[in-house]
Amino acid sequence: MADAPRFRKDAVAVPEEKHPVDETLPPLRMFTSGLQHVAAMYAGVVAPPMIVGPAVGLSATETAFLMGASLFTAGLATLLQTLGFWKIGAKLPFVNGVSFAGVTPMIAIGKGQGHDAIPVIFGAIIVAGLVGFLAAPYFGRLVRFFPPVVTGTVITLIGVSLLPVAFNWSQGGNRTAADYGSMKNIGMAALTLAIVLVMRKFLRGFLQQISILLGLVAGTLVAIPLGMANFDAVRDADLVGFPTPFHFGAPQFQVAAIVSMCIVMLVCMTESTADILALGRIVGRPADARTIEGGLRADTLGSALSPLFNGFMCSAFAQNIGLVAMTKVRSRFVVAAGGGILILLGLCPVAASVIGVVPLPVLGGAGIVLFGSVAASGIQTLAGAAMEKGENALIVAASVGIGLIPIAAPNFYHAFPKDLLVVLDSGISTGCVVAILLNLAFNHLGARRTAPDPAAEPAFAH
Repeated sequence: MADAPRFRKDAVAVPEEKHPVDETLPPLRMFTSGLQHVAAMYAGVVAPPMIVGPAVGLSATETAFLMGASLFTAGLATLLQTLGFWKIGAKLPFVNGVSFAGVTPMIAIGKGQGHDAIPVIFGAIIVAGLVGFLAAPYFGRLVRFFPPVVTGTVITLIGVSLLPVAFNWSQGGNRTAADYGSMKNIGMAALTLAIVLVMRKFLRGFLQQISILLGLVAGTLVAIPLGMANFDAVRDADLVGFPTPFHFGAPQFQVAAIVSMCIVMLVCMTESTADILALGRIVGRPADARTIEGGLRADTLGSALSPLFNGFMCSAFAQNIGLVAMTKVRSRFVVAAGGGILILLGLCPVAASVIGVVPLPVLGGAGIVLFGSVAASGIQTLAGAAMEKGENALIVAASVGIGLIPIAAPNFYHAFPKDLLVVLDSGISTGCVVAILLNLAFNHLGARRTAPDPAAEPAFAH
């Protein structure tokens, strides 16, 4: 009889249930749910290399190579987050991919350097990733310096800084072409924009989530008979290929470029912290300091390793957090399956080059929604930034105003040293620095105040 209580206790402990985050699903459901995550993020992953490639003078084939590499490295970073090892990874259904935050600074780094810009960009990302990895355990102490008034300002600037790219695409992309800005090009962009908006309005569930992707397909189908689609990149691409390490040359390390990308890394780490906290609440496993530290280590290690395979800086994809909330599928192994799919796509150059078939005006129409949604998310974050306080409104006004200088007056800093232009020509970098300094001056120095929670909302949809 003495053993009876122990027997009953053991009997109760045996059927211990796994948390939904750690559950595995049947293979078919695992694959289809993972594919849904890939569909929701695909356009956001390929857009940054699709912008940076032509901006630094890469050909369509080389740009397609960059897109394939970005898919591959996004898959690796996602596996680091979902499966993890040692103290690396949030081990939540957390999707990682190329961050939009780095696009404008990378273009600024590449200005006037052509192909030589890619090794410089990669070198800066490697250093920024390693610095972020070392800073991850201490970042929790710095988060209070990135309240919604700072993150919202930076996210808004990211979206606004990218919109001119969409406008250029809508006109045809090549300013020297005879049909640049023609009614045909702009009309195709307008049609694609309308298709995306209609799909977003009337579709539901999964199809609504991939409305931008569907809009790109529909716009391209309309453009093919008009002779606006180019199949060269697909014809030149191999069916199977591996993103050759340092395909564009060994990384180069320039101080100004490193400073610029370290600023971007701080922004990405802030976004990821907010997203980890939001996702933890959604899946019923609140994120503690160890989870945040592991998630940031995965982000930064993924970013440091990404250039090895010709990829860019990685961070959280907030739209996939919305997908988790909508579908109620909380398993991290589903997202890991999505990471595996991304790796397979990255190993198939033809899959990556398909996006090269899409005419630039079609991309421009969809890009207006894609990049505009980033700015809208920043505005949404600012809505929780206690803007009724006069100093916060002033912080936003000054930071956005200075951040818009490179867009509104591209030659504003023409008399400054070339090394400084790498930072100054990026409205995101300058706006972020100004927002941080003004927040310190108004909200931290001279009086002790309770900083707003920077993780009140997910950061933004990439």
